[in-house]
Amino acid sequence: MLKEFKEFAVKGNAVDLAVGVVIGAAFGAVVTSLVKDVLMPPIGALLGGADFANLFLVIKEGAAPAPYASVAAAADAGAVTLNYGLFINAVVNFLIVAFALFVVVKGINRLRRPAAEAVPATKACPFCKTEIAADAVRCPACTSALEG
Repeated sequence: MLKEFKEFAVKGNAVDLAVGVVIGAAFGAVVTSLVKDVLMPPIGALLGGADFANLFLVIKEGAAPAPYASVAAAADAGAVTLNYGLFINAVVNFLIVAFALFVVVKGINRLRRPAAEAVPATKACPFCKTEIAADAVRCPACTSALEG
């Protein structure tokens, strides 16, 4: 059983998958920081200083009466909230990750696409086997009419 596990673990696909998961987790952390720390503060400033992480609607008040200064304060009071600001952050995260994956997949597809076959500049006359221009309609050597 240990031998089978070792064979599985050292196969190229398992190692590639493990590397992909680790890089994906690190990339997710970078994207989250990009959204939370770089993109959302200027957007919030443009929209009147709104902090998207603390945009919420109170559905049911908790032990302490509303208004609540933050989502954490509402949660501490036991209020039920609809946290649409956190949802906006998650959507922006998703869009950035989706765009990055689109760029990666597009690059991989470009590398996988077979090169266009070059059109030969010459061809052989089917009658005399002389090398002639590819677009010739008559052989200059034997004067035979060529098809196509």
